[in-house]
Amino acid sequence: MKIPSIFEEKKKEGKPVLSFEIFPPKKEEALKNIDATLDMLCDLHPDFISVTFGAGGSSRDNKTVEIARKIKENYKIEPLVHITCLQYDKEEISEILKQLEAAGIENVLALRGDVNPNFPMKHDFKYASELTTFIKSKGDFSISGGCYPETHLEAPDAVTDIRNLKKKVDAGADHLISQLFFHNEVFYDFYEKTRIAGIDVPVDAGVMPVTNKAQVERMVNTCGASLPHKFERILHKYEDNKAALFDAGMAYTINQIVDLIAHDVDGVHIYTMNNTTVAKRICDGIRNLV
Repeated sequence: MKIPSIFEEKKKEGKPVLSFEIFPPKKEEALKNIDATLDMLCDLHPDFISVTFGAGGSSRDNKTVEIARKIKENYKIEPLVHITCLQYDKEEISEILKQLEAAGIENVLALRGDVNPNFPMKHDFKYASELTTFIKSKGDFSISGGCYPETHLEAPDAVTDIRNLKKKVDAGADHLISQLFFHNEVFYDFYEKTRIAGIDVPVDAGVMPVTNKAQVERMVNTCGASLPHKFERILHKYEDNKAALFDAGMAYTINQIVDLIAHDVDGVHIYTMNNTTVAKRICDGIRNLV
């Protein structure tokens, strides 16, 4: 089933879409345990699971498609496969798309990807909108896109960022997933602006459960998300108590998601970091809301 159809079905039920993001482990030993991770995550009944795609790897030797195939065939849950384009050319992207078609996977998340000094950049694609147009020409895929509630770090201003997002949707993106944020009001304001701009596709609110201070600092530096004062107080008070910070961080995340659902967001996309304990704690906290 294509992602937009999932949103239509959940809307009829009066409930938001709930989804997870996972990543293929880099170490071979951890990759052997991915089945156990999938067992636990899929037992929580997400509506779909997105699988990230590593930069710079061979398009013929990437674990993303293998994991996505397992999610679809073994667990009967729709996978959403990330495809980044800065380190791949058109031929390599075409090869990935052929693999997805052969696996019966019809949902892809088209992303530009981050500049990585460890991998040479290719020059066929500069923006995610260009990748979206290319994928659209190659098959009957449902194409998702990324968006930034607090504006992309490389965008000159919020207006330009929204205009570029509209280009992505006009190119064929029929669903959006937001970068993580900690201020819900930021997301509500952003969502309203997308509607004013004529963007009418479902928008998932991307939520990152935070359980340690280093993780917060790393994510804030990477994507530019701002921290509410109440969350900063949590970090300051419990930074030297890992167990307490875990509990406080989970409570914050669950409250954040409850508020999002109460505001009738289209969906909530949880960046699980392959942490099944975190995913289960969240799902237990919102069991009767989704």
